[in-house]
Amino acid sequence: MPSYPKMSTFELIDQEIEAYCESHTSPESDLLYRLNRQTHLETINPRMLSGQQQGLLLAFISKMMRPRYILEVGTFTGYSALCLAEGLTSDGELHTIENNIEFEDRICQYFERSPLGPKIKLHIGDAKEVISQLDYTWDLVFIDAEKEDYQAYYDLVLPKVRKGGFILVDNVLWNGKVTKDVAHNDKDTKAILAFNEFIQQDERVRNLLLPFRDGIMIIEKQ
Repeated sequence: MPSYPKMSTFELIDQEIEAYCESHTSPESDLLYRLNRQTHLETINPRMLSGQQQGLLLAFISKMMRPRYILEVGTFTGYSALCLAEGLTSDGELHTIENNIEFEDRICQYFERSPLGPKIKLHIGDAKEVISQLDYTWDLVFIDAEKEDYQAYYDLVLPKVRKGGFILVDNVLWNGKVTKDVAHNDKDTKAILAFNEFIQQDERVRNLLLPFRDGIMIIEKQ
């Protein structure tokens, strides 16, 4: 297959080690490869896409859990939703929320090409409003949307997550900015820092900040 630009310039891991890891990770399916490539060629911020390694991690977690109901907050072009859907039970559903209506046609195009497509329900709109309207008990939640709203998303979904269920939150290292001096106008970094500290102190959950890619917070509801 032809090469395409790397999904991120974020480098906390040595480039040679990262390349070695990628070369010893199972390749994407043809559908995911095409979605990955189209996203890099046709969107302004392709790094927002999960990509090969993170996508496979999400698929592995989902397959180990065998969730019936999955919620994704932040669809982008649909890559991570397709990965998460791999572990759904036979009667399972994945509900995914995207605020940018311009991505709707592209998302639906790829969902329709996947045998998992009928299990995936796309909601276009403000995530906070949509989450409030969905009446499900979630087994697994993946949050990867507006960073300033991470706390709000968490507050809305946690009561709806079953005991022993998991919430995965992406970008919690935020390009390494969480360990640097923060500019007074850097609202996203401040929001991530506050969110990470809140989770660390939240006695309702057990958490692991995994230094993988741009950081994934793995949260188990107790």
